[in-house]
Amino acid sequence: MTNGDDVPDPRGGPRAAVVWFLRTDHAAVLFLRDAASSALTVAMVGLLLFSVSGVWPPLVAVESGSMQPNMQKGDLVFVMEEQRFAPEYATGETGVVTHADATAHDYRQFGGFGDVIVYQPYGDARATPVIHRARFWVDEGENWYSKADPEYVTADDCDALRNCPAPHAGFVTKGDNSVTNDYYDQTRGISSIVKPAWVKGTAEYRVPYLGWVRLTLAGTLTPGTVSADPAASADGAVEVADSSAGNASGVALTPVT
Repeated sequence: MTNGDDVPDPRGGPRAAVVWFLRTDHAAVLFLRDAASSALTVAMVGLLLFSVSGVWPPLVAVESGSMQPNMQKGDLVFVMEEQRFAPEYATGETGVVTHADATAHDYRQFGGFGDVIVYQPYGDARATPVIHRARFWVDEGENWYSKADPEYVTADDCDALRNCPAPHAGFVTKGDNSVTNDYYDQTRGISSIVKPAWVKGTAEYRVPYLGWVRLTLAGTLTPGTVSADPAASADGAVEVADSSAGNASGVALTPVT
């Protein structure tokens, strides 16, 4: 029931008001209905992705070229909880397959052997997350120099190498870009040995270009992007698709980036 001004008649009660809201062609109400419908659709997509991935947020936008040529700046990457669907040769209960183990099983992700992980450097929730490949596992106190590829270290022995012996158990990581990421993250100061608890998930699929939307809105196209390595550019940084808990490190935590 409506009056002559096409507004719900108070005498019709709440039901009449709802019916009017759903059926009226009033411009303001049409706008509100479209906005609500879009928000609901986004929320449903987000919940679906979360149910599949087990990670929130389930999408990240790559912010640098540190994983080229296998990932590009501006890629939108779907991330999954590392324990889901992990093969039996994953490292212990971490669910992560390292480059070292993957070579024996021909396990490839994004053009290379081993899993690409998203991790929080130094376990600092305020730091920019890094998306790099897990190269090999080390135990606490291990002299891992002999495991390392000599091409990716900056010293001649363990004593002269950062994070060697290993301060704790975890992963040695590296970006695929051999030009900007010519050494392991742990030798460059991007992070110490990556504990399993610091891993936010494994990268599973990428969609080219879609990440630029998030990066543009976040202002990461301008100079001054905060780096995961204070001594370097933004190698390895990713923009996380969730703005519910952003921080000053270049990451914004919002449902579905």
